[in-house]
Amino acid sequence: MSFRPGALRYFVAVAEEGQITRAAEKLHIAQPTLSQAIAHLECDLGVDLLERHPRGVRLTAAGEAFLVKARVAVAADDDAADTARMLARGQKQTVEFGFVVAPPGLHSPRPLKALAKAHPDIDIRYRELPFPSTPTQSWLSEVDVAVCHRPPADPNVWSRLLYPEPRVVLAAKDHPLARCSRLKVADVLDEVFIGFDPATEPEWAGFWSLDDHRGAPPRHVTTDRVANGQEVLAALALSNAITTAPALVGAVLTGLQIGVVTIPLDDARPSDVEIVGRNDRRSPPVETMLAFFFSLDGD
Repeated sequence: MSFRPGALRYFVAVAEEGQITRAAEKLHIAQPTLSQAIAHLECDLGVDLLERHPRGVRLTAAGEAFLVKARVAVAADDDAADTARMLARGQKQTVEFGFVVAPPGLHSPRPLKALAKAHPDIDIRYRELPFPSTPTQSWLSEVDVAVCHRPPADPNVWSRLLYPEPRVVLAAKDHPLARCSRLKVADVLDEVFIGFDPATEPEWAGFWSLDDHRGAPPRHVTTDRVANGQEVLAALALSNAITTAPALVGAVLTGLQIGVVTIPLDDARPSDVEIVGRNDRRSPPVETMLAFFFSLDGD
């Protein structure tokens, strides 16, 4: 059976949001258009996928079963489109280089400048990514490589350690800890920490709130749902909470917000900054770039 354009994607969005209005906003289409598309899909299938109620919708038993297949189909469609874009970039000698908060050239610009000089035919385009989600393969779908604190392991993703980065505490200037010149992990474990978006991979988010030292999430977390660096800044400015971050990330964020300070966290385990990429995205320009970077390891 063939479906009308966008029908499966629309259904998945409604199922995940639990509301047609929210799903329409997410999809950037009109609510009546989305309602009509779902009605057409149910008519084509001959079954009810959703039960409507005053606060939104819930899946029927048939809807639950169909959602599993719909997600697979949407993911396959997205993957095919991503692969086509990657092949086009490879032909044009273009590399989409992702990063989380801190652009890769800030920490060590020399390799990137050397690459540009040695391979002027390769065009590197930088893209800021949201905080990592799972699977990591999907999180990397729009870039060829990315640099950040170690994302969740994924058999479809390769990775290589670049360097360890010390951690710092980020806090508003009027926070009591802002008066400290240096801190220990024990000084901050019981502080209120910024809350992360549920879509962010829990272990990766937990690294920012020192779960690796505490052995559990913090007892006090704000109701924020931060998913990128700008939202971290907004949350810090509007609450009495803190977070930790790799030192370079902290430097970037405090450079954007004069009301936030960074405080060295002396005994925290370092952040392992890695370069990562999908196994199926190793185009010729990506391979050239990686070979060049890794040949500089001993320089």
